[in-house]
Amino acid sequence: MGEYVDVDGQRTWCEIQGRGEPVVLLHGGGVTADSWWGQIPALAEHFRVHAPERRGHGRTPDVEGPVTSDLMAGDLIALMETLATGPAHLIGWSAGATVALRTALRRPDLVRTLTLISGGVSRDGATDADIAILDDTAGLEAMFRPQYEPLSPDGPGHFPVVFAKWLTMWREEPDIGLAALAALPMPLLVMQGDDDGVRIGHSAAMAAAAPHGQLAVLPGTSHAAPLEKPGLVNRLLLDFLTETRPPVRQFPLGSLAEAGHG
Repeated sequence: MGEYVDVDGQRTWCEIQGRGEPVVLLHGGGVTADSWWGQIPALAEHFRVHAPERRGHGRTPDVEGPVTSDLMAGDLIALMETLATGPAHLIGWSAGATVALRTALRRPDLVRTLTLISGGVSRDGATDADIAILDDTAGLEAMFRPQYEPLSPDGPGHFPVVFAKWLTMWREEPDIGLAALAALPMPLLVMQGDDDGVRIGHSAAMAAAAPHGQLAVLPGTSHAAPLEKPGLVNRLLLDFLTETRPPVRQFPLGSLAEAGHG
């Protein structure tokens, strides 16, 4: 069930289902909470699932001025405080992973576990194909405009405004860096497809940089793994979210990152 939540005067659309410990799902850039259709029902059987739509996405109105992942992390923190979620399992996908990571770094007290799906920490972690996509402005517009226009409270004519903001953010971010991950106190799962827009070696380096990092590479999947293999993604998420103790690591993840695989 979706509803608007007033957060410091900003109306934020949020899908809420289930009962139990809170889980917060952060969709990718340019899409909506509907992209989690393969995960929300499965997770809601065990958790209280919140899937908000960020400023200028889906049914949440845009906010005047530029947009950055740090601003959206501030929005998320305010939303979680308004909903009184307490510490939540935070799951971010693509650009949503950047927002999730910034939230965890700013407010680790609000994050029980952190899952980053198909999201890096620097532009050098992107594949050549991902970098090329960001130069295909017409292709990106054709991809995201049909998802934006039917839902936006700002009206279909506002799409060029938000699209320009997204392009700037996507081309400049993420810019967090591997070193920041050492400050994460919570368990971290880094997940990606084997044909993703993030290099596998980069994801391995992310997992290795965190004190309690794990890596999952899904076979036969791309940047859209939660849509392509929802059952596999859900099993991995449920296993991670219900884990009672950290895994015993026999071989360092850093060896994969240093080998340059990806």
